[in-house]
Amino acid sequence: MTDASARSHLLVMSGRSVTLMAVLCMTILLVPCADSAFARPNILLIVSEDNGPELGCYGDPYARTPNLDRLAAGGVRFERAFVPYSVCSPSRAVFLTGLYPHQNGQIGLATHKFALYDPRTPNAFTLLKAAGYRTGLIGKLHVNPQSAFPVDFRKITGANFGRRKMEEYSNAAAEFFNESEEPFFLSINYPDAHLPFHRQQFGRPKTPLTGADVKPLPWVGIDSPRLREVTADYYNCMARLDDGVGLLLKELEASGKADDTLIVYIGDHGAQFPRGKVSVYEGGLRIPFIVKWPGDFELESEPVLDQLVSTVDILPTFLEAAEQNIPSRLPGLALQRLCDASGSEWRQYIFGFTTGSYPHAFQLRWSIRDDRYKLLLSLLPDEENLGSHMYLEPTFRIKLPSRFTAEEQASATPSVAAALARFRTPPQFELFDLHSDPHEWNNLADDAGLAKVKQRLINALASFRTQTRDPFLDVKNVADFRRSQFGAHDMKYRKAKTFRWPYIVDFAAWRRERE
Repeated sequence: MTDASARSHLLVMSGRSVTLMAVLCMTILLVPCADSAFARPNILLIVSEDNGPELGCYGDPYARTPNLDRLAAGGVRFERAFVPYSVCSPSRAVFLTGLYPHQNGQIGLATHKFALYDPRTPNAFTLLKAAGYRTGLIGKLHVNPQSAFPVDFRKITGANFGRRKMEEYSNAAAEFFNESEEPFFLSINYPDAHLPFHRQQFGRPKTPLTGADVKPLPWVGIDSPRLREVTADYYNCMARLDDGVGLLLKELEASGKADDTLIVYIGDHGAQFPRGKVSVYEGGLRIPFIVKWPGDFELESEPVLDQLVSTVDILPTFLEAAEQNIPSRLPGLALQRLCDASGSEWRQYIFGFTTGSYPHAFQLRWSIRDDRYKLLLSLLPDEENLGSHMYLEPTFRIKLPSRFTAEEQASATPSVAAALARFRTPPQFELFDLHSDPHEWNNLADDAGLAKVKQRLINALASFRTQTRDPFLDVKNVADFRRSQFGAHDMKYRKAKTFRWPYIVDFAAWRRERE
């Protein structure tokens, strides 16, 4: 089966009632077709770094995020939203190209010279530009090559991890909003809540939280006074992010274009705590996802949808809004489908993947989940996951504040200790019942009562990987890629101007042979 048929093959009936769909469509999506401003809205994509759904509107007890909460109250909040890869560059390449990492080639960090297979890969900027949109990018891109993403307006090109002045972002956005009356697509990328977790910068937040105010994220599993201080600063980053989004939305309102703008807010992946960023656990893959549709309607209540959605759905949603054909090669689904007559038909499975993103964090793992169960597959079972070292090994080259110390690891409960052992050295399969065990502590892969569930997920993952032409299905590709990563631990490639990972050519050729 080809990429073109993968999308329809993975659809199933979700069981959501026709009545609910009708109400949502009437209140959210139906807009006057005669009004061109509504037919082809402006598009604003807001992306924050390294945070899961730790927002007030998602029920987090410590979050102070009134601006994002208001955005959700006036739009749609997707309760179960995910990225296919929990590291920045692969995640961003997904929502820009609409393709999974193994399909587009960005299977690691741009700073470590991972790149798209083909710089001509169509993406949100090129496709919307061709559709008559003025395009802009504020904040980092972090996908290679940068030339594949031409824009009309570019400001704040660096990561800005050390300087998080929110006014710089909103001022740049105001300039973009007001310089033309053409329909626009703007992607704005905020540095919070990436490490380092700054307690306060430029007076934001006004009153920072401390460790006395919070507890560690529930999926972290270990509690200590030190981790509470680190977690407090993570929430301070989220508060500063929220301030920035508030400033941005004020500038959009002042431009007079807010009612004609489709707004999407996402986190690019989960937070950088153990079993979060870089992993295929829920802590790394689950994100906040809020959509504010254009229009002058008012919602009577906050709509919350619980279908499984992915950032592969972002580009199809934008193309649908811009009245453009959605290429059949894209595996994602336009989110508008959740609010029309066919909205009861949706996907059954969500997929995650990681290579570890660079040689010192090397691992090869897939995940698949449905409404209740989640399966993790290690392509190198019982081999040490180097990605665990940054969180668990005291001698790791970078001392992350969000890591576990030896004393903290010693304090773990038996179930958490077992989970950390699997994180360090993954078995071939892990299976979790997310209804009873949402934080993935108890591996049920050997539970005879779930053998059929396990096999169903194994088969569905294998089918998806075949449909989407995953190069890692080939054991030679796995061995070659592993060899390239272990052979580059000195990281000399970073200073070699002409260096190019062999997979970029080899995997692209492998995929072409199977079209």
